[in-house]
Amino acid sequence: MVCEEELLIEKVCSLYEQISSLESLKPCKNVDMLFTKLVLTCIPPSPIDVTKLNKTVQDIRSHLIKLCGEAEGHLESHYSTILGSYDKPLNHLNIFPYYSNYLKLGHLEFTILSQHCTHVPTKVAFVGSGPLPLTSIVLASNHLPSTTFHNYDMDPLANSNAMRLVSSDPDLSKRMFFHTNDILEVSNALKEYEVVYLAALVGMDKEGKNRIIDHLGKHMNPGALLMLRSAHGARAFLYPVVEPCDFRGFEVLSVFHPSDEVINSVVIARKLYHSLEQGLVGSMILPNKCSEIQAFNPLNHGNMIEELAVEEQLL
Repeated sequence: MVCEEELLIEKVCSLYEQISSLESLKPCKNVDMLFTKLVLTCIPPSPIDVTKLNKTVQDIRSHLIKLCGEAEGHLESHYSTILGSYDKPLNHLNIFPYYSNYLKLGHLEFTILSQHCTHVPTKVAFVGSGPLPLTSIVLASNHLPSTTFHNYDMDPLANSNAMRLVSSDPDLSKRMFFHTNDILEVSNALKEYEVVYLAALVGMDKEGKNRIIDHLGKHMNPGALLMLRSAHGARAFLYPVVEPCDFRGFEVLSVFHPSDEVINSVVIARKLYHSLEQGLVGSMILPNKCSEIQAFNPLNHGNMIEELAVEEQLL
């Protein structure tokens, strides 16, 4: 097992050296090949714990996540521009190479949401929607046909490109809204949403991610749900990891780790109701919810569920 982990780390570090030496991370044959190799290296289930890596590998991982985020941004911008050239962009979403993954992830997240939401949400926020807001589009089109989606991104060009994709659609053009804001500067509006989605690459390091979660915990309405993407095993070389104890002010309901080509883990948490709870509990995790979710396996995504225990952490 140790040997397997050493080989994995060696391969990831080798790919990092090649990726970090590229002049540009915009889509091209060489960039696509290297990132495909990286994803295929990290996707198989692995028991590796990235928190126990030595400092050199930790630093490489941190930089690699940022490079992945930059490359993902270029890829989405590239395909958003292409899609925007069509009269009806939404009819051509399948040209995006990872569209099928978004369909599976959207179905997975909706199924998890349905386990914990007592009614169909009327207003949902997606933080970090980018130029190609596929999660919002998939959820609005396939799963939540009467819900309005408020998409937040700091980049005005990303929002402009995203709006172009839905503007010609008579349904989504009325239900999808785009806001150019840093979510840390949004407060009162957060109380309007029954569900808030947080994209995997919003908050590229632990401190940044925790700052955003704390902000959401302060301003979201009590009882509202937070859907957040994390990573597990070797996939943590691609995306930041969020631990259940990071959800201050929230009750963590379940954590789901797919083991197929859907890379991101899914965490769902509920904003605590009482200020006393928020003052005393760092995060509350219900073990019975874990046993429920363990039996639930939509689309055969795999079933690597963390064994969670109830934790009460004094702030």
